[in-house]
Amino acid sequence: MTLKTLSEQLTLAALLLGIFSVPVRAADNIVFWNSPQYGGNSFNRLPPDQAYFAALHGYGASWVRLSYDKWQPAQRDFLIGNADHYQGLVPQDLATLKTTLDRAQAAGLKVVITPLSLPGMRWSQNNGGKFDDRLWQDKAYWQQSAAFWRDLAKVLKDHPAVAAYNLINEPAPEKMGGLVEHASLPDMQHWYQQQKGSARDLPAFYQILIKAIRDVDLLTPIMVDGGWYGAADGFSYWPQALADQRVLYSFHMYEPYAATSGPNLKRTKPYQYSGIVPFGQGKEMWNAQRVAAYLQQPFDWAKKHQVPANRMVAGEFGCIRVLSGCRQYLEDVLSVLDKKQAHWAFYSFREDSWDAMDYELGQSKVPWSYWQAIDNKKPDTLQRQNTPEFGPISQRLGKSRTTGQKGN
Repeated sequence: MTLKTLSEQLTLAALLLGIFSVPVRAADNIVFWNSPQYGGNSFNRLPPDQAYFAALHGYGASWVRLSYDKWQPAQRDFLIGNADHYQGLVPQDLATLKTTLDRAQAAGLKVVITPLSLPGMRWSQNNGGKFDDRLWQDKAYWQQSAAFWRDLAKVLKDHPAVAAYNLINEPAPEKMGGLVEHASLPDMQHWYQQQKGSARDLPAFYQILIKAIRDVDLLTPIMVDGGWYGAADGFSYWPQALADQRVLYSFHMYEPYAATSGPNLKRTKPYQYSGIVPFGQGKEMWNAQRVAAYLQQPFDWAKKHQVPANRMVAGEFGCIRVLSGCRQYLEDVLSVLDKKQAHWAFYSFREDSWDAMDYELGQSKVPWSYWQAIDNKKPDTLQRQNTPEFGPISQRLGKSRTTGQKGN
């Protein structure tokens, strides 16, 4: 049709402008999680650049679990302003986060946003090394945390990179609440019955946060860690799954921690994997069979409560790269996750302030320049490459690329 007058042209232009100015809702990301997704954790001190995300995607990763708590904040605590009293998102920090999400999106990665701090629960490394238990003592901080997540979801719900909100990394309401780590199931259940309805009731806390998010965002999936720092047995005492059908249940795997962690390096005779290692209240043989038995727990819980296997996530796993047996440990953990067809994200990818689980470095010690960059607040310039230590992870990432993953 021929436009006859200038007014007709202006009217059409106005209509087109109106159409294209309407925000486009990001795709429903629950579809992304319907098939196994493999990625890495980013807990860096500087906001990652696009080359960082492109390198992770280049291995075949489809997602990254992104934490921002090490980034330079405009106020006391990044994004939340001050964990002592939340009063609103910090605009400068939010702009930094959005720019970082844009970079991940440009590199082809989905992002799970993962705070390490909430109001009343400042991450210990930003808190003088002290565990902050206030969130698990006073429900006033529950309401502040809900306000934070409502605010964040409102501004990020349409960002195409965001695949889920991980409400808080490694909660531990049990730590100061009288329940020992890796307690027996009856002891866990008894403890929870005593704490139900209190500020240490983790499922109830999550329900409050989920409701706040759903007030402004009905679609974005929500990821929740189990108790006791996200341990694989941390869901065991939960009497049922959460009501929201778009929840992903995340567990972390570093057990046996006495063998896989940094302090083991300081022992005169380090614990070996495989070998007899302290765990819980005693010592046990840890090998592929014990790893498989331990990791079976969250899947047993999920089956009992009718949570689909594709809603289970190994949100973190790893071991100190220079320890004897680390490569075998990674292989044993991943073999279990292969069979379960679970989502996973290894810890960690090119961390610029802690090299111990940077498997691309192999067995090598980092040069002094790595630590100088930290002191000078400069980017890490170490060259990385695929190594035998990274092999169990990189081989699976590469396989996911060649076979193709649905939902990417």
